[in-house]
Amino acid sequence: MGNGVGSGVGSPGVGSPGVGFLYPGFSAEDDYPAIERMLGEVRLPVVHTTMREDAHRVDALLDIGGPDVLAEGARELRALGIEAAVWACTSGSFVFGWDGATAQVAGVQEAAGVPASSTSFAFVNAARRLGLRRVAVAATYPADVAERFSAFLAHAGIEVVALSCRGIVTAAEVGTLGRAEVLDFVAANDHPAAEAVLVPDTALHTVSWLAELEDRVGKPVLTANQVSVWEGLRLAGRTPSHPGLGTLFATKEGPHHGPTG
Repeated sequence: MGNGVGSGVGSPGVGSPGVGFLYPGFSAEDDYPAIERMLGEVRLPVVHTTMREDAHRVDALLDIGGPDVLAEGARELRALGIEAAVWACTSGSFVFGWDGATAQVAGVQEAAGVPASSTSFAFVNAARRLGLRRVAVAATYPADVAERFSAFLAHAGIEVVALSCRGIVTAAEVGTLGRAEVLDFVAANDHPAAEAVLVPDTALHTVSWLAELEDRVGKPVLTANQVSVWEGLRLAGRTPSHPGLGTLFATKEGPHHGPTG
């Protein structure tokens, strides 16, 4: 697990159109160039932000999503000439609560100079886009962290009918989970009353298996890196679709400049 800010995967040259992502440390950031290749029409540069401690623990997450850390990364994205910016960390945004996450996005927007959002708001906006009211959450986090995501969704009027917690402490470990483990984990934590399954960890590889995940559970599956890219494209006024990226990318909609839909 590396630390420090630096231009990461798929970074375009200055002035090239693209949607930029602030990503803590290193784990599943290769999901972003995977989506970039699938879409084939927009650049998705990643800047790795400082992670002083890799831990799904409230105090560590508050540090990971701190304003100094994000402003530094956002300024680097700004230099890349991006059209929108997303703080691509679910736990490092919802742990601040709704108001704190709103302020966090405002700070990124100011530093990046473009519309901004975070993965937590991306989940809310994606759920609203699909008309979802009741969801199951398959979280890799410890229970106390996962419960904060449930509360964040509840604030937006989204009911969590089932919340599962795998209890993994580090993003590094989450990033090692492979296809079979991810498919089994998501399927095992679906619920009959849920209209979709939400998988809230950008450290988890999911993008290559989105179609399989939806086939397995028979309903929409929203995953952290998927919704982060969708949110950034939405903010940039771009509406590409791709059958391999799940129900969320199956239809197009117009742009909306704001993190909370």
